[in-house]
Order: sequence, then C-alpha cells, then structure tokens
Amino acid sequence: MIQIKDLEKFYRTEEVQTIALNKLSFGVKEGEFVAIMGPSGCGKSTLLNIIGLLDDPDSGSFMFNGEEVSGYSERKRSELRKHNIGFVFQSFNLIDELTVFENVELPLIYTGVKPAERKKRVEEVLEKMQIMHRRNHFPQQLSGGQQQRVAVARAVVNKPKLILADEPTGNLDSTNGNEVMDLLIDLNEAGTTIVMVTHSEHDAKYSHRIIRMLDGQKVTENILA
Repeated sequence: MIQIKDLEKFYRTEEVQTIALNKLSFGVKEGEFVAIMGPSGCGKSTLLNIIGLLDDPDSGSFMFNGEEVSGYSERKRSELRKHNIGFVFQSFNLIDELTVFENVELPLIYTGVKPAERKKRVEEVLEKMQIMHRRNHFPQQLSGGQQQRVAVARAVVNKPKLILADEPTGNLDSTNGNEVMDLLIDLNEAGTTIVMVTHSEHDAKYSHRIIRMLDGQKVTENILA
C-alpha cells in the first residue's frame, strides 16, 4: 500500500536548515499494523503528515496504492485523502459546537454522501464504537475515552483503507487507552491498514511491526507478528 524511498524533508529559515527526514525508506503492506517510534523531533510527525497527504516531501518517492503521489497538487491530494485515509489524533480534534453525531457525519458530507446514507452509516459506526447513547451530546460533555471513541468513529465512517494514528492514547488513562487500542486492533483485524506514531512501548506491542526512527532515519525494525 505504501512504498517510501529516499524520502527527504527540510525546514528552512533565513539562518538555518533543519533536516526532518533524511533519505528514509520503508514500506507498509495492505492490512498491516505498523508502529513508528522515536524521540521527539526525530521526524515521526513529519512522516505521518506526508503519508497522510497533508505535506509534500522535498525529494524521494512516495507510492500510495501503486501511484506516485509525491508531486500531486493539493486538490489531487485532498481527493485521495478524503476517500482513502482516516486520522486519529492525540488531541481528538472534535468540533465543540457539533454533537457526536454531527462530528462523525462531517467526513461523509465532504465526500457528498446523501443524507439517508449518512444517517445509516453514522449510526452503524456509533453502535460499533459503543457511543450511540451519546449521539446528541457535545464533546465537552464526554470523558476523554469517549471523545477518542468519537474521533475513531469519525476516522472510519468513510471506510478508509488506511488509518493514521498520532499518539492516539496520549491524553488517556490506561483503561481508556487500552480500550482505544482494542478498537484499533478490531479495525485492523477487519482489514484496515494502520500506521501509528507512539511513544508508548505498551501501545507499540499491539502492532505487527515497530519502526524506530532517529534524526529523520529508520534505525531499527522489529517484527512482532
């Protein structure tokens, strides 16, 4: 699904150039669950932004489902992203003014799904995430674990091929964190590919493979399953 070769990304100011990714190469097969680990500033979030088509590399190749996407326009990246990728963030990124139902519905509106189908799909995913009883609540009325369940529901309602999770349990206690990881495992076992950035060795052990980064490069790779 993902094939990255010699990927480079630089951040420049008038005085200094910082190398975020340095000739990074690796691949992710369809149906895999891959954890990416490393210290802060090693390039993990930059890599996730590029895989999520939110940013462009400065050089190198990025193949997604057999297509070279590194030179895509923002419009083409946006279309590919909307139909193929779901995001789960540490900070949930829910919209406070929208109910649980409306937050989860949003990606379907962006992709032009008709109202009756939207209702059906949102209700299905809320049932699956065991948050249906909170459908009319607002994010601030929910616990952290419930908010992350809503965020996962929003990420999967469009049935993406790939989920990118950025520290998905970082703001949760261990009980809620384990529940979110169980949700990701369920999605992966149903066929969804997952790439997760984490500092947690505990969470990383849920994955099939751990890639460790340092200074924008892959330094080790451990296969767990």
